[in-house]
Amino acid sequence: MAGADEFMKYRSPLVSRYASKEMAYNFSDKKKFTTWRKLWIYLAKAEKALGLPITDEQITEMERHAEEIDFAMAAEEERKLRHDVMAHVHTFAHCCPAAAPIIHLGATSCYVGDNTDLIMLHDGFNILLPKLARVIDRLANFADEYSDLPTLGFTHYQPAQLTTVGKRACLWLQDLAMDMRNLQRARDDLRFRGVKGTTGTQASFLQLFQGDHDKVEDLDRMVTEMAGFKKAYLVTGQTYSRKVDVDSLSSLASLGATVHKICTDIRLLANLKEIEEPFEKDQIGSSAMAYKRNPMRAERCCSLARHLVALMADPLQTASVQWLERTLDDSANRRISLPESFLTADIILSTLQNITEGLVVYPKVIERHIRHELPFMATENIIMAMVQAGGNRQDCHEKIRVLSQEAAAVVKQEGGDNDLLARVQADPYFAPILEQLDALLDPKTFIGRAPQQVARFLSEEVRPLLEPYNSKMDVKMELEL
Repeated sequence: MAGADEFMKYRSPLVSRYASKEMAYNFSDKKKFTTWRKLWIYLAKAEKALGLPITDEQITEMERHAEEIDFAMAAEEERKLRHDVMAHVHTFAHCCPAAAPIIHLGATSCYVGDNTDLIMLHDGFNILLPKLARVIDRLANFADEYSDLPTLGFTHYQPAQLTTVGKRACLWLQDLAMDMRNLQRARDDLRFRGVKGTTGTQASFLQLFQGDHDKVEDLDRMVTEMAGFKKAYLVTGQTYSRKVDVDSLSSLASLGATVHKICTDIRLLANLKEIEEPFEKDQIGSSAMAYKRNPMRAERCCSLARHLVALMADPLQTASVQWLERTLDDSANRRISLPESFLTADIILSTLQNITEGLVVYPKVIERHIRHELPFMATENIIMAMVQAGGNRQDCHEKIRVLSQEAAAVVKQEGGDNDLLARVQADPYFAPILEQLDALLDPKTFIGRAPQQVARFLSEEVRPLLEPYNSKMDVKMELEL
């Protein structure tokens, strides 16, 4: 619970209002600076193993105090030194006097800064991927349930040929599946910066090991493995390439675009009263209009998805303006853009999971909308049936054209229902096919292979993608706000 003084200054709603505890912790000062200390311990252990004069007592002392961070002391040190890494070196050394001489030995600031960022990015993807898997799972179940429920398709947001509710959901699923693969690839492509020194040449470590290149390479490998990475970047400047941030955040921005499209579709369908997001018993849609059921969750997703997409500009510009081996104008920007991208992605996935777990479909409304439009769509079938019954195609086409325009005038000019079917039934010309009209107007004859497409897509592409996350599927998503 925030103290009273917390309400006297700005707090990011990404953390104070929306984000999950695990993602908020992933980018917290506690995790950041304890990871710095772990990295200093890894470095000391590897340097000791490779022959540098570091004692077990020094390492034990560092390990004993790894979690005990005096944040007030660190802040005071940074105010004096104007250097965050050295402030924490001094703070760690204060509680580890025996180890003080060997903390950060041979390293540069980016040893802890950049390597910690890479760990946070990797862990951030591991938080997001099960959430994305659950969204896909819920939406796949929805698509399967409604795979053969006919609904109006829309192109240009104008009524078009029929599809099914489940097939439309598969369009959303296809984009989410692409995002799943993108996030997995971005995570798996991450490497460790490792121990590279001030400009990436490892000169300081080569000096420490008196020109022994093999030991420097062993040091890089050992620290990389202790940090949980399989590979380190073979070449860096002072920092790892900021193209890595571009690659990571572009996968999140692409996810943002997907979620925005899905939730926009849900909002449009809610306006038609065909589909609604969950609406709780005591939820208020409008402070003035008590009857309203606004799609506020989908609107939140769209709002935050725009922010996620917009954040993509930061790493692109940062990567483009890094001079030579590095400039520090990346730092302040990355403190914002990296955490906010993951926090925002986390929020929209949690919200979308909540939506997909409670989507409500109104088949009778969908059926009514089909009835309004289907007579026009069925005209080609009627013409074909008349030809098969011995009629002339051109004569039938003209008859249908005239009756369709008359029915359209009733709909558009008088606000009436589409009465094309009644006009066809009343015209003696169509007597040979009257008994076929019900079959000709069965909505399920207009959905093509949509159910079969849904079944194949789910079995061949969606379900296999989810297999690594099967053990994490049971988590339900309840939103606090």
